[in-house]
Amino acid sequence: MKRVVVGLSGGVDSSVAAYLLKEQGYEVIGLFMKNWHDDSVTISNECPWLEDSNDALLVAEKLGIPFQTVDLSEQYKERIVDYMFNEYEQGRTPNPDVLCNREIKFDVFMKIALSLGADYVATGHYCRKGTIEKDGKEIYQLLAGKDGNKDQSYFLCQLSQEQLSKALFPIGELTKPQVREIAAKLDLVTAEKKDSQGLCFIGKVRLPEFLQQKLKPKEGIIVEIPAEAAIYETEKPEFASLEEELQFESQNREYAKDLGKIVGKHQGAHYFTKGQRKGLNVGGTKEGLYVIETDVENNVIYTGQGNQHPGLFKKALFIQQSEVHWIREDLALKPGETMEVMARIRYRQPLQKATLHQFENGMYVVFDQPQSAITEGQFVAWHHDDEVLGSGVIS
Repeated sequence: MKRVVVGLSGGVDSSVAAYLLKEQGYEVIGLFMKNWHDDSVTISNECPWLEDSNDALLVAEKLGIPFQTVDLSEQYKERIVDYMFNEYEQGRTPNPDVLCNREIKFDVFMKIALSLGADYVATGHYCRKGTIEKDGKEIYQLLAGKDGNKDQSYFLCQLSQEQLSKALFPIGELTKPQVREIAAKLDLVTAEKKDSQGLCFIGKVRLPEFLQQKLKPKEGIIVEIPAEAAIYETEKPEFASLEEELQFESQNREYAKDLGKIVGKHQGAHYFTKGQRKGLNVGGTKEGLYVIETDVENNVIYTGQGNQHPGLFKKALFIQQSEVHWIREDLALKPGETMEVMARIRYRQPLQKATLHQFENGMYVVFDQPQSAITEGQFVAWHHDDEVLGSGVIS
């Protein structure tokens, strides 16, 4: 009997994952990760960790599996929370969920599981794992979940071969309604529980308040740039090389206050992200205002009207070489090589046609169609059919 440690989060997905593994004849141990206990910034009546750990315990009792809680709040603060503050401070928008999987669930947590003699770690993610053989070596694949509505492979786009080799995703072949149905039949306490929102394992967090603990509010101006501004008319220069051209395509526009008009005030450019529409509190425009650029150094937010504003769109993005990550190491590109892929720049975005261009200092992802709100600090993931091949941090 192989031993599997399941990350029981107190939600329906991990509950059913544990049940399925038990049915398949594994020896199953339930472990709840406590990652945070600062109630001052969580909306505490909405899924505090205490309620979740109690639900996880009840599920473990019902399934007849051993259960314990591990406190990872120190590592979580160090690897996720501090990183988040640092990224926001520099005007980037991190993705804590992707990081939490790479750094906490499939690293810190996985090491604890292996120290308990586990052969595998399982989670309630909607994704699948495949295995192929190449040159006599086993290669692990990260595949999209069967439920297109819930596919969570994007959140696992930073996993390595090593991490995948020890991972199991028991509900990847099921849809959410099927998972709820199984939980209801078993009369599990989590069967009807709402899906958790907010930061991975923290519960609902008020992001501005959370950020304000470290990043102090400071008043700045909101500038609206008209869609017909001269900055969008610039002629494309002649380029000496493809790399030079891609560099041009992927760079941010240089906005200045005198290109538009001041339409309001804000409490800190680092609280805002590209493509954001809520929280600007500027009225009186024909169409909604969208953030097109944040200038953290000068504390200015640049906005444009409507979701088709030219300031939102770009065709290419760059990933620094140290941030290029291949799940399928065997397919990694060498400088000068290209690959046609399907890619996405955020969770739930429909996959977009793109080409990867690898150079010495990093990789460009060039889309067939311009993309809205390409955001520094977020992850771009690239696919072939339903397999995630790799990912990188947008630079």
